[in-house]
Amino acid sequence: MNVPNSLRTWFIIHFIVDFIFGIPLVLFPAWTLSLFSFQVGELLTARLVGAALIGIGGVSVLVRNESAEVFRSLLKLKVIWSISAIVAILLTLYEGAPALTWGIFGIFVMFSGVWWYYWKNINF
Repeated sequence: MNVPNSLRTWFIIHFIVDFIFGIPLVLFPAWTLSLFSFQVGELLTARLVGAALIGIGGVSVLVRNESAEVFRSLLKLKVIWSISAIVAILLTLYEGAPALTWGIFGIFVMFSGVWWYYWKNINF
């Protein structure tokens, strides 16, 4: 069965969002963290998060024309990544994160909902 065009579009959107956040985190982590009112300390963690975003987003655009099997595998990765990120963000919010963290939380919840929808409801 074919991969829905809407899912291919979501992979492109995911690529764009991940690169918008990932590139600045890798290249300018202190500046990027300060934009979101996070304390600037060690920068390795921010750069690793940026690298993860670039990697996952980059794969999203590279596989946009691949088979259903490739999409199924990546959806599993995206579901696990988004859920674990949501848990991490909630723990951080509980510990007193800046208010803008809610926006990041919302982005991950939105993408997690998209990935769950396709993973559970589309038989391709």
